[in-house]
Amino acid sequence: MPALLLIISAFAKFAGAQIIVDNLTKAGIIPYFPLPLLGLLEISCVILYLIPKTWKIGFFLLCGYLGGAGAIEISQHLAPTGFILLTIVWIGAYLKNPELFLTAIKS
Repeated sequence: MPALLLIISAFAKFAGAQIIVDNLTKAGIIPYFPLPLLGLLEISCVILYLIPKTWKIGFFLLCGYLGGAGAIEISQHLAPTGFILLTIVWIGAYLKNPELFLTAIKS
């Protein structure tokens, strides 16, 4: 489910959806990071997450991407959509492979 939402978000960035342009301009992202590049970064992370052999790399990249998105949303007093998606990605990764989270505790 989060992968589908992120793919929709990436295509909205490619299309230049007005709400995304407004929010990223308000956050000061647009002058420094072009929208198509953000969409490409987002879709690349999702593709890596969906491929079974590279899902761990995709998971950690999505954590960074969504953590940054959530931080920007919080700083701009927007709904924390990034953190909500990040929580869903974490739950999905835990259900897929609980050892990913438990190995740090065992060490």
